[in-house]
Amino acid sequence: MPLLIKDRAIVEDRWTLLRDVASLADVPINTPVIVPLTLWQEEHDVLAGRNAVGVWLKPSDDPESLAADVPRLPLIAIDFPKFVDGRGYSSARLLREKYHFSGELRAIGDVPRDQLYYLRQCGFDAFAVRADRNIANAMAGFDDFSDNYQSTVAQPVPLFRRRAASSAA
Repeated sequence: MPLLIKDRAIVEDRWTLLRDVASLADVPINTPVIVPLTLWQEEHDVLAGRNAVGVWLKPSDDPESLAADVPRLPLIAIDFPKFVDGRGYSSARLLREKYHFSGELRAIGDVPRDQLYYLRQCGFDAFAVRADRNIANAMAGFDDFSDNYQSTVAQPVPLFRRRAASSAA
């Protein structure tokens, strides 16, 4: 079973990403599956009858298209097909802050160690590190920085306000 980082721990990935298998018919009905947004939209009623279904977004997909489904989705994955495409960061913040998604938000695709800290700040809590990269080494990426100045999903109060509050206390 493949591994992933979830909540800053290395765990077995029990989900099957549909692009890793030939078709949905190849995934047993009781196996949790992550399907592309287009398939979710086309087969919504059929997929809703499965045990556990997550949806993955391409960089060009609008997170608003999942707004009505956010309360019942246990997992949303955002694909980073290339390191240089950062639209997934914005999608993650929108899902967490605007649409109040509270399930697992997973980064998939090209997820390098030096981006894990930033991805976490945008709301990701799970990271599917590529198989050709050392997952244990990637864990150190969470500790590259000790704090941020600006507000983030992980730390909504900016540093200057936290400093002012501690000075006043």
